[in-house]
Amino acid sequence: MSDLKFPPDFSWGVATSAYQIEGAANEDGRGPSIWDTFSHTPGKTINGDTGDVACDHYHRYEQDVDVIAGLGVDAYRFSIAWPRVQPDGKGAWNEKGLAFYDKLVDRLLTKGIKPHATLYHWDLPQALQEQGGWGSRDTTDRFAEYADVMGRRLGDRVATICTHNEPWCTAYLGNHTGQFAPGFQDPKLAIQVAHHLLLSHGKALQAMRASGVKAPLGIVLNQSSVTPATNSQADLECAQRHYASFVRWYMDPIFLKSYPKAPGISIYPEVHENDFNVIAQPLDFLGINYYTRIWASAAVPPVPAPNVLGVNDMGWENHPQGLTELLTQINRDYDLPPIFITENGYAGADSLDQGQVHDVERITYVRTHLEALQKAMEAGVDVRGYFYWSLFDNYEWNSGYAKRFGLVHVDYDNQQRTLKDSAVWYRDLIRKGR
Repeated sequence: MSDLKFPPDFSWGVATSAYQIEGAANEDGRGPSIWDTFSHTPGKTINGDTGDVACDHYHRYEQDVDVIAGLGVDAYRFSIAWPRVQPDGKGAWNEKGLAFYDKLVDRLLTKGIKPHATLYHWDLPQALQEQGGWGSRDTTDRFAEYADVMGRRLGDRVATICTHNEPWCTAYLGNHTGQFAPGFQDPKLAIQVAHHLLLSHGKALQAMRASGVKAPLGIVLNQSSVTPATNSQADLECAQRHYASFVRWYMDPIFLKSYPKAPGISIYPEVHENDFNVIAQPLDFLGINYYTRIWASAAVPPVPAPNVLGVNDMGWENHPQGLTELLTQINRDYDLPPIFITENGYAGADSLDQGQVHDVERITYVRTHLEALQKAMEAGVDVRGYFYWSLFDNYEWNSGYAKRFGLVHVDYDNQQRTLKDSAVWYRDLIRKGR
């Protein structure tokens, strides 16, 4: 730990999202989201788990902010549930829902914690889905209106506002593989959804800036380094395809006003005149979520990755040097704004042992990834902060409650919060860094 050196103004945080922790799915005027519909559809999630209750954060936010403050972090990244503040995704606003986020932001500020708000973390109002969802261009305008209202409501108090979290997941997992809500398996639709997400991001930035929103504005993208299994032409092309579809598909439109070309990519969205100019709004910051690398093998079955430093409970390889490789690569390829690592974390098979959780693997994961981040910064990448994912064990989408990413253990039977060893380690790291 003594080898980790970050600037004194480096921001340390933790992150969550609304559907994964809030619960109160049918209270105080909240409308249904696509995740309510999806999780209540038999066979879509492990054990049929839903986010109806999750971590009950809606009722416990005051105590939860105290937990955050106790970690010594100076920043908290959360998302706003669109259907809680605007149940149908257009039309009437729900004052009780808006008031909840006002109270959350104000409580964070009283504890000296900078609030970082995300407008969309996958919980589209079901009413909009029934009118085409992200497959409909009209949804991009509804999102801009929503962003404008939330920007004017919170923009004077939050540290940043992010439009979307991981549009790749919404597009690909939600509309190509069907693993996530809304559960479609339509490659062409997925590509159009990706375009509309980017377009809505650009429109949202335009709307918030036109309204004079003062908070820095950006987007959060999940990204990975890509390693070809061998130097064969097939593996090199496989790696190019993965990198283009996972990283460049979202970076190129924002920074270069185009979609990438790569071997094996044949489906492109319908793009209207001026779309790229809208998408390529200047960013005040870029959020990057990094968990693991992509190992690109064209062989069937794939050639396994060598020297794997273990895998987490999701089956993801621990590969910290991929974070250095990714950051230095994009820093070469694009003219980047300041970066936040908005998510990085480890899923473990955690359990309480006499009131404690000994999660040494998570500590190792975070320490090695911070070392990798430090190397990228030494190489000239402008990184301003790091958010661990997640603050709490929570509802892990189609994995239900079976996967635990938290620094804080949650007993879902009684909602008891218990700091894991990793939480204490993270707190001590932050203290020593200051």
